[in-house]
Order: sequence, then C-alpha cells, then structure tokens
Amino acid sequence: MKNLLQYMKDYKKESVLGPLFKLLEASFELFVPLVMSAIIDTGIANRDTGYILRMCGVLVALGLIGLVCSITAQYFAAKAAVGFATKLRHALFAHIQSLSYSEMDVLGTSTLITRMTSDINQVQNGVNLTLRLLLRSPFVVFGAMVMAFTIDWRAAMIFVVVIPALCVVVFGIMLVSMPLYKKVQKALDRVLGTTRENLTGVRVIRAFNREKNETARFGQENETLTHMQMSVGRISALMNPVTYVIVNAGLLAILWQGGGAVDTGRLSQGQVVALVNYMSQILVELIKMANLIITITKAMACAGRIESVLQERSSLTGMAAVAPAGAASQADNEGSGKNLSAAAHPAGVAFCHVSLTYKNAGAKSLTDICFEAEPGQTIGVIGGTGSGKSSFVNLIPRFYDATEGSVRLDGQDVREIPLPALRRAVGVVPQKAQLFSGTIRSNLLWGNENATEEELWEALAAAQAKEFVEKKEGRLDAPVAQGGQNFSGGQRQRLTIARALVRKPRVLILDDSASALDFATDAALRKSIREMADAPTVFIVSQRASSIRHADQIVVLEDGHAAGIGRHETLLEDCPVYREIFESQFEKGTVQNASPIRVNEKTAAKKSREMRAGKEEGRQE
Repeated sequence: MKNLLQYMKDYKKESVLGPLFKLLEASFELFVPLVMSAIIDTGIANRDTGYILRMCGVLVALGLIGLVCSITAQYFAAKAAVGFATKLRHALFAHIQSLSYSEMDVLGTSTLITRMTSDINQVQNGVNLTLRLLLRSPFVVFGAMVMAFTIDWRAAMIFVVVIPALCVVVFGIMLVSMPLYKKVQKALDRVLGTTRENLTGVRVIRAFNREKNETARFGQENETLTHMQMSVGRISALMNPVTYVIVNAGLLAILWQGGGAVDTGRLSQGQVVALVNYMSQILVELIKMANLIITITKAMACAGRIESVLQERSSLTGMAAVAPAGAASQADNEGSGKNLSAAAHPAGVAFCHVSLTYKNAGAKSLTDICFEAEPGQTIGVIGGTGSGKSSFVNLIPRFYDATEGSVRLDGQDVREIPLPALRRAVGVVPQKAQLFSGTIRSNLLWGNENATEEELWEALAAAQAKEFVEKKEGRLDAPVAQGGQNFSGGQRQRLTIARALVRKPRVLILDDSASALDFATDAALRKSIREMADAPTVFIVSQRASSIRHADQIVVLEDGHAAGIGRHETLLEDCPVYREIFESQFEKGTVQNASPIRVNEKTAAKKSREMRAGKEEGRQE
C-alpha cells in the first residue's frame, strides 16, 4: 500500500484538512456530555429555566459547528480519495499498456479488468473512510476516557478495562479477515473471467447448445464466491455484537458503581449521566471503527493486488523499452538510429538465429530462424496450426522479444530502437479484426491522427473497403459499434487493413488478416498494396497457398522450425511440408499458374457431380 501513496502527493492539503476538521468535530462532541451534566446538576436541580435555555443554546451551537466541520471534512476527504483513485487508475492503465504480450498472457484479461475497476473502487472507499474516521474514532475513544478521568478516576477505570478489550476484538477480527478478503477477490476474478468468456463467445455457446452447461459452470463459480463472501462476512459480523456486549457490560458497571457513588454523595446524577454518555460515544465510535477496519481490510487486500500489477516488469529489455514518447525523434536527431518513422522507403528485415520461448513455457515456440527480407519484398509465411507463424511476425514490432538471436530492421537490432519509432515504422493487422466504438473515421485515425481525408480514402481504396464505406450513411462518419459488430467479418478485416495503411508503414504485417475475404478480393488487395507509392515490405501470414504463392520469398514453418525458405516453384520441389499444404488446397497436377478461383470451381463441380451420381445410385437401389 505504501508504494501507492505516491499518488496522494498532489492532495497533501486535503489529506491534512480532512482529518483536522474531523478532529474539530470530535472535540465539540466531547463537550456535549459535560453540558448535559451541567443542565441536570444546575439547571434542573435548581429549576433554573434560563440556565437550561442558555445551555440548550450552547448544545445547538456545538451541533451546528460540528455539522460545518463534518461537511468540510467530508469534502476534503472525498476530493483526496477520488483524485487519488483517478491518478492510480491512470497509472495502472498506462503500466498495463507498457507490458509486453508475455506479461498480459500470464496475468490474464479478467483479473486486470477487476483490478482496474472493483479493486480501485475498494481502495478509494478505504482512503475516504481513513481520512474521515481513522483519527476521529480513536480520538473520541481516548478523549472520552480522559474526560471520564476528569469526572471520577474510580469510574474511569472501567474505561481502562473496556477499551483494550474492544481493541483486541477489533484488531483480532481484522487479522483473521484480511487474508480471506484476498481470496474473495480472486474468486471474483474467476467469476468475471467466466462471464467475459460467455459474453464474448455467446454465438459459439448457442451453436453447440451449451447454454445449460455454461449456466451450471457459472452457477458453481458464483456459488463458490458467495460461500467465501458469507464465510468472511460471518467473521466480520461478529464485531458488532461482541463490541455491544463489552460496551454494555461497561455501562452496567458504570451504573452500578455510579449509583452507589450518588448515594454516598461522591458523584452527582449529572456526572453519572455524563459517564454513561461517554461510554455510549465509545460504543458508537467503535462500531464506526469496526466498519472502518472491514473497509480498510478490503482496501489493503485490493491495494496489494494492484501493487502486484504495478511491480510487474515488462520483459521488453533495453533502452527502447523505457523510452518516453519523444525519445524516437531525439534518438534520430542524435544519429543513434535511422529515421524509422519516415515512410520514404521500405525497410529490410533480418532474423539472425532467432529463438523464442514464451514465459513459463516448457519448450521453444521458434527455434534458430535465419532469414532476410530485402526492402520492398513481399514475404509469405505459411505453416500448420501452431507452427509459430504469428510468433514469427510478432517479433518484428517487439510484441515479444526474441529469447535468443536478434531481429534487425535496416540492420539495426529492434531492441536498440526507441519503441515509439519502431511501432510507427511497422503496421500490424492482427488475426482478430478489432474495431473500437466510434466512427469509421475515428478508427482509421488510430493509424495516423494527422491523416487528411484524401489519405483516408486512399487507404480505404487500397484495402478494398472504399466501395462499402461509400454506401454507408455518413460514409467516414458512419457509426462503429463496440468491436465493430455492425460490420461483417470481411468488412472488419478490410477496415483494420486500411487503418494500418493510413500510417504508411515501412513494414506491413498481415497476420492472417484476409481469411474472411473471397479469393478475388484477396488478390485485389495484394495487388493494390504492391502498387502503392513507396510500397512497404509486406509480411503475409496465411493458411491459403494462393495468397502467398506469388510472394518474393515464402517462409514455411513447422513446429517452430523453418522447414523451407524460397519461392513457390522452388518450395514445391524441395519442401515436402509446403508441397503437402499446396496439394491439400489444389488438385494434384494443377498447372502452377492456374487461377486458384478456377481450380476451386473445378473441384467444387467435380464434387457436385459425384454427389449427384451417388444420389442417382441410391434411387436406383
């Protein structure tokens, strides 16, 4: 928690004034029993109505002043707590954005969402109540004991016994419940993870008729969370009744001893009432303290979870990993690297004995990859499922860092390039087409926020998206729903490609980003990218041999190894893995320059004839 207090440094004034005004309110509250004692012993005993009215005026004044102090304290405490939570949330979000894919994979999305929302809200509530009550409640408790000593030291000894007993109960329950609240938050992570999976994959769940199974799974995890919350709730719930028992026992002792003291004349009736009021104040404050302890316990548990994320260090090592946003231009000006952010010419990419092992993985995902792409070339990457295609291209923009060897951009190790400059030089279109709520224009401007309207339309035309965008009402200002759900899969893919092209990158990575496109659109897309002015070096990851067969070089991956590197014709002869992939998609004996569309049409026609022949045979039988 102490590491999080740095986000309170801009609220030092509020952090001091909030508790200060609460202590002022408590001070006025401690005078109330003395005023009541004076009213009983002087005003009522002597039937002095004027004195009673004057003392009642004093009580009203104390109440009004206390109210003003309380409202002021609440204002400063709320301002500090909300400001602290805002800064902490910004810092946590920024830190998460700085983590590499490795840390994101290990931490998990659901727990990060919980820590960004629920955990920070709990910490905010804890800070708010701490500023308001952490000093006030002990001040009133010990202040009441001191005031009791000013009345009668023998009766005040009851307070000396009661207060430590109450402290043992309060802090004992806190020590027991704190680790349990951490377990509750972890269970909440699991419930949130299940909810997120079900909402994201609702179509798959319904397609496989798994609604009842998923409902049962969610119900089981929810029941586990409920059981844990009830367990810790029962322990926390002991605090109020136990404190009531102790305090009421103290009240009985005061009344018993005070009654005898009144008979002997050692105490007046008003003083006994004052002692009872002080004991009642202690009861109220300890109930507040009990609730405060529960809130602080939750806040401490949540703060520990937030702090663990902030202490997570990115696996991206070197100067580039920590370079600020302006480091790219500074490095360029100092001559420490080439001007990678410029789109004047494509960049060459080289893999020098590159291996990659994911965090906590038992084996390498990529092993000893040696490969070089000349500037402006089109590189095809193909292989079976899990062969390492995405891992291969993710090393170029440093989504992951190579565990062995190096990846070089124009001869410079990507780990020595300031990260902002590297990311500006590389355009990435991931496997999953992800759009953000807003408009088509706002999504395209992610690629280049200074892009002109003409540049946006050029990117849309190159991505084969211009036609359907022109038909949309509002065109570039047409709305985009969350995740782009109001577009088809092919439209989303083309818009994400356009978003990358707006940047005019020197290296363009298409990670299986045309899987939803038909053959004709896919071919037109590749052609338009090749014909772009200052066309980038393009890496095309695809399951289709037709998409990469005309590439300048093709990298064939199998179980993380490079099974073959070369042109289409060479690989057909020398690489069994590539030949197997190609022949699984095309008929054997197909001429190499045959159109993939026509080949597939022939295959479909042949299968259709075979199916019709089978049906005819069935009828004859």
